Amino acid sequence: MVALRAKGHPGKTTPADSRNVLSSLDVLQKVVKGGRRLRFNALVVVGDGQGTVGAGLGKALVIPDAVRKGNAVARREMVTIPLNGSTIPQQITVKKGATIVLIKPAREGTGVIAAGAMRAILELGGVKDVVGKSLGSRNPINIVYATMEALRQLKDPATELAKRGLRPAPVAAAVAAEGAASSTAEGT
Repeated sequence: MVALRAKGHPGKTTPADSRNVLSSLDVLQKVVKGGRRLRFNALVVVGDGQGTVGAGLGKALVIPDAVRKGNAVARREMVTIPLNGSTIPQQITVKKGATIVLIKPAREGTGVIAAGAMRAILELGGVKDVVGKSLGSRNPINIVYATMEALRQLKDPATELAKRGLRPAPVAAAVAAEGAASSTAEGT
């Protein structure tokens, strides 16, 4: 693990074996007296494929600097995804600007059914089975921010039950007990 020494994030660490993907690259032109002045925006997604992912927007006068800055922001803003096997624990909907992102858990073997920036985030985050849909604005920056906010809001069911002082009951045992209770009620 490589420790990030960033202002405001002294304890954050990021895996050294993480991968990054350039999700979007925008060229901005400003017309001045002498001609056009170019700037670049690079949207970078970083993840280890095992439940940790981050996204960042870097802006600079040249592309490599914009990508480097976006990579640094993405590593600083890493989020841990509470995975339930190979999918997410619950369905979630988040609105960011005019973009609405809907992410649903899926059965094993479904794969990642999402497009563009949302797909990159989910794949680099280690989610293997999920269905994602973006509604409203298709701006990739808003889609990335909304997807990251959705992943931040996901809760691990076991952790939530522990916070409330409850123990998770196995579903199979609960179904068997319910079946046994209904069969004895029918027999009497």
